[in-house]
Amino acid sequence: MNMYVYATLILVIVIATFTVARLFKLSVELSMFSAAIAAFVVHTRTLPIRHIVEGAFTYYDVCLIFITATFFMNILKESGAIAYMIRSIVKTFHRHRLLCLLLLTVVLLIPGALTGSGTVTVLTVGTLVGTVLTYMGISEEKTAAIIFLCAAMSAAAPPINLWAMMAAAGSNMPYVGFMGPLLILSLAGALFSMFYLGGKGKAVDIEKALHELPQPIEGMNWFRVMLPFAVLFFLIIAGRLWPFDMPILGLPLMFVISAGVGILVSPKKLKILEIAEETIHSLIPLVGIMIVVGILIQSMALSGARGLISLGVVTLPLWVLFGTLWIILPFSEGLLQYAVAPLLGVPLVLLFNMKAMNPIIALSAMAVMWPVGDSLPPTAVVGKATVMELKFKGRYTKFLRACLVPSLFILLLCTLFLIFSNKLSFLVAG
Repeated sequence: MNMYVYATLILVIVIATFTVARLFKLSVELSMFSAAIAAFVVHTRTLPIRHIVEGAFTYYDVCLIFITATFFMNILKESGAIAYMIRSIVKTFHRHRLLCLLLLTVVLLIPGALTGSGTVTVLTVGTLVGTVLTYMGISEEKTAAIIFLCAAMSAAAPPINLWAMMAAAGSNMPYVGFMGPLLILSLAGALFSMFYLGGKGKAVDIEKALHELPQPIEGMNWFRVMLPFAVLFFLIIAGRLWPFDMPILGLPLMFVISAGVGILVSPKKLKILEIAEETIHSLIPLVGIMIVVGILIQSMALSGARGLISLGVVTLPLWVLFGTLWIILPFSEGLLQYAVAPLLGVPLVLLFNMKAMNPIIALSAMAVMWPVGDSLPPTAVVGKATVMELKFKGRYTKFLRACLVPSLFILLLCTLFLIFSNKLSFLVAG
């Protein structure tokens, strides 16, 4: 059989199996796993355990990063550091609306930037910031849209961007030089979302806001809040400052050390095992999808279906990609979540590199487009988490309409970064 016909057949089987599994209301993870198993069985006439295990460990290092990073953020949340930060911002700047919104945007960006997950942002600071925004006279749907969009941009923000990391790994490209472009795109997207949706209104109703926010824990202060962050950032930059003297710790160990510092400076005794258990429980869907994505990619690479997708992508004219990626990437994220990074990201990076475009700028732009799709069905992971956490009572379509204009701004900005990637090469730093 012709290799193109064979690869197309495998791809059809994968799509058909995934679709049938979704029709039977299986989760996205189980649907992708079913599709991977179907591809393995058709291609090898057996169940290749070695390839399943190998695929499951493809993103093992990435899983370790966001498990330890989420544990770090949960330690800060349980110690009262997060609530203290937000209460301090509200108390100090409640008369200065724009400055208050700016600082709240920064608070929303931190959790996802450190963990790579917008869901973590929603769960750790979403409700607290949402309470403040509500008492600033911002409507329910706009508040939910702000929390989602800032959570999406926090997931896209450096240093941890899972889409860029997965696509870079598949392209044999080091995850280096992304800090500048990712920071500019995510920060611009978050600030536009915050000020477009929440720029008009009234000053914070200080009494009601402070009454709704968690009460401060006795003994908490800015030193206790900032020390774990200071230790983390020191460990991250120490390797660059003293490359021949500083041992290579790796991001997971850095997060564990910083979490340890957070435990030591916490003004109350923390139930560490309970926090760790809650962290793992909340991350099971995310870890599960990373494992299944690795297995699916392994099955498609083994059978040739991944190569067929790559060939189809790299033969497209650039003008077609520039005109359609802003639609394709968010909707593919809504369908397959992180699986789109290795499936579409890798061939696109190779194509842009072949066309003499800056691959780091191009991948950064795509890695900011993808999380915008986390509000779109059928998965809508971050979008659903947002409306549930904020107890949004309106229809989901009303929430999506509130997200529309800021989302289009973010997608337009990313498209411009793609088109002018070479002229923006100065943003890349090693």
